[in-house]
Amino acid sequence: MCSPQVRSPQHEHENNNMTKVEAVIQNSRLEAVKSALHEIGVEGMTVLEVRGHGRQKGHTEVYRGREYSVDLIPKTKIEMVLADAMVEKVVQAILVAARTGKIGDGKIFLTRVDEAIRIRNEERGEGAL
Repeated sequence: MCSPQVRSPQHEHENNNMTKVEAVIQNSRLEAVKSALHEIGVEGMTVLEVRGHGRQKGHTEVYRGREYSVDLIPKTKIEMVLADAMVEKVVQAILVAARTGKIGDGKIFLTRVDEAIRIRNEERGEGAL
């Protein structure tokens, strides 16, 4: 005879599939990306000013006759947690709006999110988004 399974609290919301989307883009593409995301119904996002480099490893610039290396390039990072149903639309919107076709256009990272909790009322899962 099988005993009933006991569900732990951490698995209560396993049907709420959520993904964190992080996009590192060129600063000049921020407004285009924000507009594209608003058009498809994205309501919330966090925008950060960041510095870093990918394969291009920065570049050299000349200032007052002296050459110096800029190895951490200013970029913009956009973060949002979404219901899985929205993720592919968001990825496509970012790809189209952020792409210039040149090195340094950026990256998109997708990460599974197990839980989201609204601090104000302790609402959990997709409802907290």
